[in-house]
Amino acid sequence: GMVSAMTTIPVIGVPVKSRALNGLDSLLSIVQMPGGGQLGMMLAEALKKYDAYVIALDPNPLCSCKYVCDEIIVSEYNDLANLKKLADRVDVITYEFENVNAEALIYLNDNYNMPQGIRPLFDSQNRIREKENAIKNGLRPVEFYKILNEDDLLKGISKIGYPCVYKTTTLGYDGHGQVVLRSDKDLPLVSKYLGGEGILEKYLKYDYEASVILVRDNKEIVAFPPSYNIHKEGILDLSVAGFLDDSISEKLINKSKEFMNLCNYYGILAIEYFVKDGEIYFNEMAPRPHNSGHYTIEGCNISQYEELARFLLKRPLIEPKLISKTVMKNVLGEDLENKCPFGFWHDYYKKESRPKRKMGHITFTNTSLDDYNQKYKKYFI
Repeated sequence: GMVSAMTTIPVIGVPVKSRALNGLDSLLSIVQMPGGGQLGMMLAEALKKYDAYVIALDPNPLCSCKYVCDEIIVSEYNDLANLKKLADRVDVITYEFENVNAEALIYLNDNYNMPQGIRPLFDSQNRIREKENAIKNGLRPVEFYKILNEDDLLKGISKIGYPCVYKTTTLGYDGHGQVVLRSDKDLPLVSKYLGGEGILEKYLKYDYEASVILVRDNKEIVAFPPSYNIHKEGILDLSVAGFLDDSISEKLINKSKEFMNLCNYYGILAIEYFVKDGEIYFNEMAPRPHNSGHYTIEGCNISQYEELARFLLKRPLIEPKLISKTVMKNVLGEDLENKCPFGFWHDYYKKESRPKRKMGHITFTNTSLDDYNQKYKKYFI
């Protein structure tokens, strides 16, 4: 799934007394949900390159962003009074979402300058809406049916057959809210979700998963080299850049650009695909920086975060290029025991280490998947 636990919603804008920047002052305020912070932190790092003044609003005084930002406002992320206080000091607002309070976002979008708008967020927050939108705009998802009750479930299974996957339409991430059904024996696993809205989809035995990250302004769309993604227990383990053959990469980039144009989205968009026998199937999307794009910090001439920063600060986009084959490894709580002495280490400064919690990542440049397996994998098993 979209690999991001509860993350952050940055809101960007300008403090009254900040340094002028091309006539455009900037302030990054990050409204953050519990348990995240690294995406906002890395965006803040990129904005600091452009001399932006950065403020974070977060219920956790020790969130990842604290270590990069100029100021922290400790507040619940959906506290409208504090959001207004922050937004009144700003020029530009962006979000970095995971199941955000819609009212607060609509208010910010209607009353302040939010260049990404809320359309891509709306389209991606519900799996059925997301897949129907993909079909309408030229992408092909795996066969699926909407499920509201047991009757729908049985009808769907009779059409798709086993194995198939039941997913809740909202609030699923890192493998949560998903059940793989292999036979009638597995039906009871879905019963606790029935009554809510769900989706049943064919279990595609795909060859691999790939993702593309794009940024669009009013002049052009740029795309990062697609990554080959390997998951472990529903959480992204490795992203490998420079692995896919050119024809697949081109197909992924062209279809993604066409989709973003047809949807009329601006800002950043990450799209995950399944690849099977050279065909590409839409899996899901998110209008924010993405875990599979961390490799771009050292692996490309520009990172996904800096490209987004340029969009927000109205600077021309830069065509991303891969510098060398690159492997990004997610470091979870259980990996921390084994210190790997190689690669570029990114610490998310999380105070509490837990198994399956993303604590940081390591990027290995000039490294193929084979190189990684031979030289570095042993540090993480």
